[in-house]
Amino acid sequence: MKKKSTSQSAFFNLRVLIGSVLCLTGIFVAMLGMGGFSSVFAQRRGANSNQDAPGTQTPDVVRMVGPVRLDKDLRDLPWVAPKPEHEEQPLYRHPRPTQPPQTSSGYGTSGLAHVQSLLKNIWQPQPTMPGPLLTFEGHNNTCGCFPPDSDGDVGPNHYVEAVNESIKIFDKNGNTLSGPTSYNSFFAGLTGTPCANANDGDPFVLYDPVANRWLISDFAFPSFPGTSFYQCIGISQTPDPVAGGWFLYALQVDPANPTFLGDYPKFAMWNAGGSPAQNAYFLTMNLFSSNTTFNGVRVYALNRASMLAGGPANAIGFTLSAADVLLSYSFLAANQRTDSPPAGRNEMVLAINSSLNAGDPEILVHARFFHVDFVTPANSVFGVGPTHQPNAEITVNTFVNAAVSPGFNTNIVPQQGTTVKLDTVGDRMKVPVVYQNRAGVESLWATHENLLNYPNGPVAVRWYQFNVTGGVFPPIATQQQDWTNGNDGLWRWNSSIAVDPNGNTVIGYSTSNASAFPGIRYAGRLVTDPPNNLSQGEGTMFNGTASQTGSRWGDYSMTTVDTANGTDFWHVNEYLATTGTSWHTRIGKFNFVGGASPTPTATPAMCTWGAGAAMPSVGVREVGVYFPANGKFYAMGGRSADAAGSEFTHPFEYTPGTNTWATKAATYPDNLVNNMACGVLTDAGTPYIYCAGGSFVVTPTVTTGRVFRYNPVTDTISPVAAPWPAAGTTVLPGGFTVLSNKLYILGGFDTATNGGQGTNQIWEFTPSPAAWVQKPTVLPVPLGYIPTTTIGTLIYTGGGTDITAGALTDTTNSFVYNPAANTIGTIATIPRATGETRALNFCNRMYVMGGGRTAPNPSNEVDIYNPVSNTWSLGTPFVNPRRNFPTDTDGTNRIWLAAGYEPSAPAADMEIFNCPVSPCGASPTPTATPTATRTPTATPTATAAATATATATFTPTPTPTPIVVRPSPTPRPRPTSPPPRP
Repeated sequence: MKKKSTSQSAFFNLRVLIGSVLCLTGIFVAMLGMGGFSSVFAQRRGANSNQDAPGTQTPDVVRMVGPVRLDKDLRDLPWVAPKPEHEEQPLYRHPRPTQPPQTSSGYGTSGLAHVQSLLKNIWQPQPTMPGPLLTFEGHNNTCGCFPPDSDGDVGPNHYVEAVNESIKIFDKNGNTLSGPTSYNSFFAGLTGTPCANANDGDPFVLYDPVANRWLISDFAFPSFPGTSFYQCIGISQTPDPVAGGWFLYALQVDPANPTFLGDYPKFAMWNAGGSPAQNAYFLTMNLFSSNTTFNGVRVYALNRASMLAGGPANAIGFTLSAADVLLSYSFLAANQRTDSPPAGRNEMVLAINSSLNAGDPEILVHARFFHVDFVTPANSVFGVGPTHQPNAEITVNTFVNAAVSPGFNTNIVPQQGTTVKLDTVGDRMKVPVVYQNRAGVESLWATHENLLNYPNGPVAVRWYQFNVTGGVFPPIATQQQDWTNGNDGLWRWNSSIAVDPNGNTVIGYSTSNASAFPGIRYAGRLVTDPPNNLSQGEGTMFNGTASQTGSRWGDYSMTTVDTANGTDFWHVNEYLATTGTSWHTRIGKFNFVGGASPTPTATPAMCTWGAGAAMPSVGVREVGVYFPANGKFYAMGGRSADAAGSEFTHPFEYTPGTNTWATKAATYPDNLVNNMACGVLTDAGTPYIYCAGGSFVVTPTVTTGRVFRYNPVTDTISPVAAPWPAAGTTVLPGGFTVLSNKLYILGGFDTATNGGQGTNQIWEFTPSPAAWVQKPTVLPVPLGYIPTTTIGTLIYTGGGTDITAGALTDTTNSFVYNPAANTIGTIATIPRATGETRALNFCNRMYVMGGGRTAPNPSNEVDIYNPVSNTWSLGTPFVNPRRNFPTDTDGTNRIWLAAGYEPSAPAADMEIFNCPVSPCGASPTPTATPTATRTPTATPTATAAATATATATFTPTPTPTPIVVRPSPTPRPRPTSPPPRP
């Protein structure tokens, strides 16, 4: 990323500063004397609280209607007219009189705002925010309603926009792909609910980057007040929101209180794994039974895994009464976008007060945890105690809701050419609350409006960063600011924040004043900028050309970061092209570089480690296998402990789309399933996971050469009548990899000879007909547990375990083997010694994944070898050091790892390296010529007698005829003598 200049130009006047401070002090004392902080102290001041124990609260479980499949292309849906619309009735926390259009003159710059201006802008940075890369027209007002409630999100190939009553889908150049599609058409299949024909807006769009799916929602009801209120939810069946199909669900707002409307519904995705898995779409809404009767807040956790699979789904809910929430409402759950939370981290929910009286200062952000358990719903917990009080109160700088007296009037934003003032909806947190995890430092980012210099204004955007590392709410904000762009005279409201994977921040918002039409702007800061300031300044996304004759504006906008490159930000908001109430929306893209969108580098910031779901059991010595035919990850063999009878008997299957593990029904043929060599091979057009060799913990000096294959599609295991000859009764496989539909085993561990020693043979297995060939080449040194992978037509290793008289020592041996030429040579040495782990081919690079047992190992280091330049570099480390764990990759976007010794005890946690867009690019494939020509030659027998001495480079010897071995399987004896436990 190109770093923008942060040079500053300003003046300093000591007399002005001293006078300003004295003025501010006087204002503060006067406010105390007038009781201006009454609402602050009326609100309960809670201390940090731990999460309530599971089973101590009483959630309710609501079975959602559906799923109903929508298998049509959205372009083929008929237009179904929405309900007749008009100006939306605003619903507020406290009963308010009907708000007339505010027509008083604009704000002044005296008093507190003037003091703030002097104090904050003694040094004013030169703005450097680039202009937009792209803007295009979104929806306009075709429903006769206002405001639009403009919302949208960006995915790898689409931008999906939602406004009241319809959705529209664009490509990322702004070309319309489908729509507008009314919600009455989209949700028509949900018959028997209001979703089928009584949709009413408050839309929400969410792109789920972990599952690469979409969520679209609005609320529906026949009438208000009434007795039938539902949230309508669509989950895309595929990444294609236009033609890929949808699963439709309907959720009753509060079955115990059927007269409650769920207003201002907002969603967030949270996928932290753990046990029970914290994996849900979280939904928050305000409850009303009439325009003036606030009944509380409803919070839901929706079973994300079931919804993504198109299965029956429950929602776990809590209702907080008006008394429970005191002065607050409009709760917002944190949304996981570019970074994954640690395993088991509970969802976090924020809110601010809606003051009882306009002008009351506020100083608190209310913070709660939501722990969900879909297996045992009664164990779900929200907040503290039976009334779900905040787990913490975070103290922030004083702010004032964007409203004035009389009657808490939020229609206060001036605009050019009219005395009609616009609505700020300025008494609540604005969507989204963004979660970020940068190298273990966890943060929440949020915005709301702050009315400066009450009652004169202007309204500023208040933004925060809260450090929540370790799942602990802080006592104060890490960063906060009232953004006024140096008190330039504009009012800023209708805000929305986004943060990219590097920690750079952008806020999009509406702007207006008495001499400017309502427009759309954005401001930002780089992670390296001074704290508490949007130092990159402001950019203009789009200038409106008219004023609105009605007050309702918003109610919200949306800013999101593009996970396809991690650098572009997208914002959607409203404007007026002609005076009246015929609103338009505009969609824009911008970044901190300007010009064309940057191309991701080979190691983009978007590739991050995050927690996956914990395995069904702790485990060690399993083999990880990615199965391309179904896109799932398998853990084969292994055991749960270094104790008798602990071997696993069934494969474990991980489904990335739902972040869930399953124990399969297929049963292993025996219990010699530790330290196997496994890979995906195809026989007669059908792919299988083939596994060879193995040991069991009771007598680890006894091994097997048995080969079996597993079909994940049919969940069946069958024997293969070609045991690995090198196993004998004591040898375990060393490094293993697949090349050209053949499984190669390099080296091994002879668990009995001389107290335990490494081997140097190289073996090749062909599935059809099933046969083993001992290769004429041997390793330069005997090794076991070798990290090994295939890149192009060559096999590479980095590290491996020296085994001498039973002692295991990590090494830095690094080789390249050419099976076609039967040559082996050295490559650049891996920077650290390791073994007892895997090497993976990710983007035509060798990734050596942690591992090792010689102190300071085991490690979480990822070492990356470039076979073209013959160089090593460091990758992003995973979190927990481990060895002997299952790991594999799809080669382009994800690496999975789980379990293993951490560092000495079996573990179950999972970590996932996720690149929403592949960083591979056009990586060159290494040629079939190793960098050295060391070619030891094996004795052509089926024993482990061949050895090699590490000598200088030499000329390859003639290749002997390989041995083809096709023995019949025989039963393996089970000795009882106590051995070491590899």
